[in-house]
Amino acid sequence: MQTKPLRLHIATLGCSKNIFDSERLAAALSDKYVLSHSTELEKADIVILNTCGFIDRAKKESVEAILQYAQARQAGRIQRLYVVGCLVGRDRTTLETELPEVDGFYTQAEFDELIVELQGDLRRYLLGERKRIGYPHHAYLKISEGCTRKCSFCAIPLMRGPHQSRPIEDILHEARRLIDEGVKEISLIAQDLTYYGIDLYGKRRLAALLEALAGLPGLGWLRLHYAYPAGFPTEILPIIRDAPTICKYLDMPLQHSADPILRRMRRGLTRARTEALLNAIRETVPSIVLRSTFIVGFPGETEEDFQELLDFLQKYKIERVGAFLYSHEEGTASYNLPDDVPKRVKKQRYHRLMALQQEISHAWNQKLIGQTLKVLIDEHQGNVAIARTEYDALEVDNLVYVSDPTHTLSVGDFHWVRVVDATEYDLFAEPL
Repeated sequence: MQTKPLRLHIATLGCSKNIFDSERLAAALSDKYVLSHSTELEKADIVILNTCGFIDRAKKESVEAILQYAQARQAGRIQRLYVVGCLVGRDRTTLETELPEVDGFYTQAEFDELIVELQGDLRRYLLGERKRIGYPHHAYLKISEGCTRKCSFCAIPLMRGPHQSRPIEDILHEARRLIDEGVKEISLIAQDLTYYGIDLYGKRRLAALLEALAGLPGLGWLRLHYAYPAGFPTEILPIIRDAPTICKYLDMPLQHSADPILRRMRRGLTRARTEALLNAIRETVPSIVLRSTFIVGFPGETEEDFQELLDFLQKYKIERVGAFLYSHEEGTASYNLPDDVPKRVKKQRYHRLMALQQEISHAWNQKLIGQTLKVLIDEHQGNVAIARTEYDALEVDNLVYVSDPTHTLSVGDFHWVRVVDATEYDLFAEPL
């Protein structure tokens, strides 16, 4: 007698790398189950919760979600619950002890075991197939897993292990498949793009990878995320400058600029070397827009150190900036340092930094008024098309609101627009 397929709900927390992992899980399980994706508690028979464990705030969100689903499991609203991902890599023993309602815990490296448990198609997973989440014209493409860096504040090596590059041939094969599926923009992701290739080929191979990807027919934009500044492969800069498909955009978390803090963070470079790198990037790719993140309130950060960070931002006017309050994470090297900056001071410094960044972003956006820009249309909201420029990554950067009362701008297509107004973080434009 034929039975109705079970409903499987995959909830994903955290960063784009978790989204990528959930998409691979979904592909392997899509033939056996009716799938859905959301962080809301939907009606489902089985739930897989893909967690984040990066900093205290993310861990708290993950724990709250686990408890919500565990209560539903205990009440019989769902049949089975699996908790997977980064938080399992950090706190598995505690989770297993305190959450007997959960049917299984799996790290990212154990997803194949989960697929076997759920009687999915392991072959599709091993081949790297994905059932993508989000806009059909955009896709993340992970080129490596894990990280070998020794940053004192970071728990990622604890959760995901050492750096493991994927072969160039595998990445190109996946990129071609994505383009065949209608993807116009590919965002390259990794814990550290710039380390790519050392473990496989004995040397950095990011330049060769970018050249190969940039030449693929049908690709619109190729975007680079998470470049580590120490040992940055400057040979990629002329490729970024000259390849029409590579966005003039680079996401490079710098974390700080004061030498005492950089030493305690174990970042492997000084302010002078950071400035030399930024100068080289701007000189080689004059039109580039940089995104970076900074940590405020790191152990031992003085007011002088923080003021140096503000002066650094004022000098280099990085166009896209995010900031984090330092989180004292057990298992990291900095956990052995006294967390001596009061939370009140951390919050004050965060707001001061972001206020300065707001001024920098507003000034940059104001210069764009009257300019003609190429944008990618993501969606429509009423008579407005929501779009992005090559200087704006999905979900984290500026949006362009394009007047489109007749809906002539197609979602997933590139169009030229003229900027007519700008705020601190968004642009307003008319189609050409």
